[in-house]
Amino acid sequence: MDAGLKRELEEKVYAGERLSREDGIALYESDDLAWLGGLAHHVRTQKNGDVVHFNVNRHLNMTNVCTASCAYCSFQRKPGEKDAYTMRIEEAVRLAKAMEGDNLTELHIVNGLHPTLPWRYYPRSLKALKEALPQVSLKAFTATEIHHFETISGMSASEILDELIDAGLESLTGGGAEIFDWEIRQHIVDHRTHWEDWSRIHRLAHSKGLKTPCTMLYGHIEEPRHRVDHVLRLRELQDETGGFQVFIPLRYQHDFVDMKDGKIRNTLQARTTMASGAEALKTFAVSRLLFDNVPHVKVFWVMHGLSTAQLALNHGADDMDGSVVEYKITHDADQYGTPNKLTRDDILDLIRDAGFRPVERNTRYEIIREYPGPDEARRETPQPMRA
Repeated sequence: MDAGLKRELEEKVYAGERLSREDGIALYESDDLAWLGGLAHHVRTQKNGDVVHFNVNRHLNMTNVCTASCAYCSFQRKPGEKDAYTMRIEEAVRLAKAMEGDNLTELHIVNGLHPTLPWRYYPRSLKALKEALPQVSLKAFTATEIHHFETISGMSASEILDELIDAGLESLTGGGAEIFDWEIRQHIVDHRTHWEDWSRIHRLAHSKGLKTPCTMLYGHIEEPRHRVDHVLRLRELQDETGGFQVFIPLRYQHDFVDMKDGKIRNTLQARTTMASGAEALKTFAVSRLLFDNVPHVKVFWVMHGLSTAQLALNHGADDMDGSVVEYKITHDADQYGTPNKLTRDDILDLIRDAGFRPVERNTRYEIIREYPGPDEARRETPQPMRA
């Protein structure tokens, strides 16, 4: 990068000025990861100090049957396939109750787009889960699922959200975003929920008082300019609604041969390589620098591995997600040794080992408990990157 441009970008960041599309593309073109990380760490420190947030959550996928066949997805199954499943509501409640221990605060629910399940299944599920776990926040359904519910119910998204909120919904999930630019999206997505409907549904959710996450699936066939475009669309919507709490870059995963049926469901991987650790850290840094109006950036350790997740905390991220236990959507793709489960103590150790102070939060980013940071008396105690 030209020294003059580098100096200009530094000045804009330290002055708190909003970066442009051209600035974002220029940042991606830089090979100076330490410089990018330093700028991003400055911004995350201005917003969140030395804190790293986490929560104690579990994931529940009530069905993997899906009408779509998205090119990157290893989770979906068609009706009649050997390992296709759909839970009865009682089964979902029983499984959720078994996850209740260790002061669980959030249940994260995402499903396939089931072709025959009736709309009533979904609010009834939430109501039953909320009755069984009244202290647990229900973070459920992507905008793609809400759009699907419009089709199967004949109701509007506004009516659907009202009914789900009455049943116990406290937040949508951020999925279904992938990459919004149609140049890329037409090759990776096999459903009809694109930017116009995704943004419409989150806008509606925000107008009803819900706070939601937003995501970006990166590291497949997109280019850096598509990532910049994706973030800037979300930034503009955030200017309008203020409803996004956190941005979550999600690292695209390659598939493996399913031993049950011999299939590889990821049809992209023959022409893709997964993002390297350095590319992941660059994506976190540039996203933090561009997305000036969202308070938090989360590193989903399941998709990045523990070492890269810790490094991301020095490249703009301030949230390490939760304890998870099982995340079928990724673990149906990867076989890279990422653990299914981290306990609260595991997460505390990882955050402290990276040199930060852990803070447990709930779904709305309200603080539940603050924990001591690293032991500064230890000579080997790591320190966060100096901003």
